[in-house]
Amino acid sequence: MDNRTEKRKTGDTAEQAVLDLMLGKGYSLIVRNFAVHNVGELDLVLEKDGDIYVVEVRSRQNFGPYPTSVESVGPGKQRKILRCTGYMLSRFGLQDRNVVFLIGQVTHNSSGLVQNVEIIPF
Repeated sequence: MDNRTEKRKTGDTAEQAVLDLMLGKGYSLIVRNFAVHNVGELDLVLEKDGDIYVVEVRSRQNFGPYPTSVESVGPGKQRKILRCTGYMLSRFGLQDRNVVFLIGQVTHNSSGLVQNVEIIPF
């Protein structure tokens, strides 16, 4: 039995859509859902050409009064991502790598079906 909420299922679908897009463009997955207690979580961490890409996945319905994906990653969330990235780089021995931060913006319909995936720097 799947105990995930509908919101979690939609989020997981969005995360997989972003991962599939990135893998199709030649990125390699380092870790998914890297969590640090009392710090935060990184949705996707990938590598390409020696650079590390930290991707925050945001899923939005294609209608409604929602902030854009970029707006939804405010200063507080950015600080958590930066702190968590420091832990992740140390854990995987990647401190000497260039790090790029991206937002994986996924739009979906009311049933959770993915309509569009965009990768946006932040």
